[in-house]
Amino acid sequence: MTLTSAINSAKSGLQITSLRADIAATNVSNASTPGYVSRTLVVSEKRVGDSSAGVQAIGISRSQNYALTAERRSLTSDYAQADMLTSTWKTISSRIGDSSEGTGLFKAFSGFESTLSDLALSPESSSNASAVLRSAKSIAQEFHDLSQMVDSLRAEADHEISNGVDIVNTALQTIQDLNGRLSSIDRSSSQAAGLIDERNRALDTISEYMPVKAVDRNYGMIDVVTPEGVFLLEGTARTIEFNATAAFAQGDTLASGTLSGMTVDGISITPGTSSYGAVSSGLFGALFTLRDQDLPTVGAQLDALAGDLITRMSDDALDPTKTPGEQGLFVDSTGAGGIGLASRIAVNAAIDPDQGGGTWRLRDGLGATTPGPTGNTTILTGLVGAFKSANGVNAAGIQGSFSSVEMVAQFASLAGQSRVQNETVLSSTATQHTMLLQAEQAQNGVDVDSQMQDLLLIEQAYAANARVIEIASQMLQRLMEI
Repeated sequence: MTLTSAINSAKSGLQITSLRADIAATNVSNASTPGYVSRTLVVSEKRVGDSSAGVQAIGISRSQNYALTAERRSLTSDYAQADMLTSTWKTISSRIGDSSEGTGLFKAFSGFESTLSDLALSPESSSNASAVLRSAKSIAQEFHDLSQMVDSLRAEADHEISNGVDIVNTALQTIQDLNGRLSSIDRSSSQAAGLIDERNRALDTISEYMPVKAVDRNYGMIDVVTPEGVFLLEGTARTIEFNATAAFAQGDTLASGTLSGMTVDGISITPGTSSYGAVSSGLFGALFTLRDQDLPTVGAQLDALAGDLITRMSDDALDPTKTPGEQGLFVDSTGAGGIGLASRIAVNAAIDPDQGGGTWRLRDGLGATTPGPTGNTTILTGLVGAFKSANGVNAAGIQGSFSSVEMVAQFASLAGQSRVQNETVLSSTATQHTMLLQAEQAQNGVDVDSQMQDLLLIEQAYAANARVIEIASQMLQRLMEI
């Protein structure tokens, strides 16, 4: 080896150590950047003919475990679905209430039973009668509020689906653009590594809404496909179609056509449908489940509770003064029945002074024209008995024989069971997701301690190559002096 070749080799070594230092610095600065994959410089011996001419960089290596990342993305979809369902059922369960000490429908029913029993013991008490009226109105208002909550949550889910579709379509277009840029550059370059990280972040965004897989294609490009085999990007990005509902009404359903599903090139990917392409999890899975299944069931259960209350308090045998067949203490304000009854239940105007009635009719009968004996307890005792009697119910998932309060307790229990079930799923999924995230970070992320050790080696290599150049220069200078 000549002095010139020694200098050239050492010079290439300095260049390589400089590149390694730059990559190490980039790794350390991005240690906490989401989606960043640790990078290393790939080097090889540089040869000129049969002789070694130092070292050369041949590319940038990304330490990504693609199988681990794909598995983590799948769990990301499951975790997002479980988290959304759990948070919504917590809201529903908390709002319904599960004890007479709290707030909600359970407390309203318990309060009505208590005030009605007090009035039956003191039928002459106008204050007790007013308390019954307030409790009855409280029940009606709770039904209205809960029904409105169900409608609001359904409308919110529909809105979130629409926003999610926009986000996923934008991410798909981003991946298409990145594919084009990657296909025209050296895939082993630092620029390509950054573009691949950006593309992975777009895939992570999509995976929160729906499970997807990346399929490698030529020239560093990828296609995006659902586990069910529906391509979202095949060379070019396909558009997910969804029409948000402008005015959300009770009774709107996917089956009736009043609510929109999701499609890709005419293929339905709507969760919960019979289509082979139906999305199985992710935020879309949770939002469609809430909009089209869980929340309508809660609404139907509220209607069943309201219908039971109206029916049991309208028994003709309880009040001989009212016209047979007419509704009693509680009424359907429109008389339409069916879907949305909970939003229409009201207190009979005959007992409400604000509507021209009188609370004395609780004691004397809804059809009474004048107050009767103040000690009469016949109708009041009958109302208490009707409220406490166990009636058979088989509607909207509520089955068995219940008193009014017991039926509300069953309704609250069903909501609580759904909350607990979803919390159990979330706990399990969150644990698995966290474990995979940690494993992925260990495989793909930046180990700062390791980078610091590499910097020490880089420093030593730089000093050694610089020393070689210094000694070779001194030798050349010595030769020049001879």
